[in-house]
Amino acid sequence: MIVPARPRLAVRAAILHRDRVLMVNAYPGQMSDLWCLPGGGVNTGQSLHDNLAREVAEETGLAIRIGELFLVNEFHDPARGFHQVDLLFRAAPVDGTLCALDDPEGVVNRALWVSRDELVRLRHKPDSLAGAIWSDSSAYYDPLELIVP
Repeated sequence: MIVPARPRLAVRAAILHRDRVLMVNAYPGQMSDLWCLPGGGVNTGQSLHDNLAREVAEETGLAIRIGELFLVNEFHDPARGFHQVDLLFRAAPVDGTLCALDDPEGVVNRALWVSRDELVRLRHKPDSLAGAIWSDSSAYYDPLELIVP
């Protein structure tokens, strides 16, 4: 088993519009039927919100208004030594554009707007997503600040 030096940190957006959430398939060539929220890895020196806005724009073409942090999800693949921590934020589209699906890396190949009932029937990660998105729960997020002013 390969053990990584540290977990990868990622951010994801539950983009809500008319009680539906945007799910993407991020497997090249449609190799998998597993769906997730748009987002990706965090770059050092940028706030979580800046990283999330960039990732969502890259993958979907959407500009978003980022809301509260509502879920921290951790997963791993012991066989590959992969360990990731996802921070999930609620979000909304800024304008009327609902998805251009414009991933320059070509990883995201499909997108669906799904209701809570449809999400439950869709193979997705994390497992707790459907219950968490539409709950009243949230966490505090203190944006990036200098350690010493």
